[in-house]
Amino acid sequence: MKQSQFRSAGLIACVVAFTPAAPTMAQQPTQNRRVAEAAGGAQPTLLATYGEWGAYQGGSGARRVCFALSKPASTQTAPPNRPRDPSYLFISTRPAENVRNEVSIIIGYSFKPNADATVEIGSNKFTMYTQNDGAWLKNPAEEPRMIEVMRKSPDLVIKGTSAKGTQSTDRYSLKGLAQALDRTAQECK
Repeated sequence: MKQSQFRSAGLIACVVAFTPAAPTMAQQPTQNRRVAEAAGGAQPTLLATYGEWGAYQGGSGARRVCFALSKPASTQTAPPNRPRDPSYLFISTRPAENVRNEVSIIIGYSFKPNADATVEIGSNKFTMYTQNDGAWLKNPAEEPRMIEVMRKSPDLVIKGTSAKGTQSTDRYSLKGLAQALDRTAQECK
């Protein structure tokens, strides 16, 4: 499986696990199959909730995945009131792939092709490449610095543009992130 395909499946696993009214297997068979694949054949388990963040673990052995996940505290679109699916920010760890604290986003619409998204944390800005409805840091070497800044900041803002030209701005609270990351690190050593 290509890395971007794995990432997309992992994004779906996180969203379905965190959404309170997750669809049943009968309602979304394709989505749930991808969730099971991303979590090593099993639905992710909520380990704990810290502030605005949930800590999750899925799969086992070489397929184990751990992640911290949150929904935006506020969202805005321009023009206003454009329909959009829920958006999520998550930070995943996949020990078998030697991946620690990979930051990614599901934005709730298809991004404009070849357009970047941006993350602002105080005066710090990070550029994310986009694919379909997901975004990842353009420069993965920046992830440790980004995580460090996130642990010390109260919130962050994500901006993106949809394939239809709608601009979105999502604000995420970072309250509880440090504890959620500590818990996922403990579960996925």
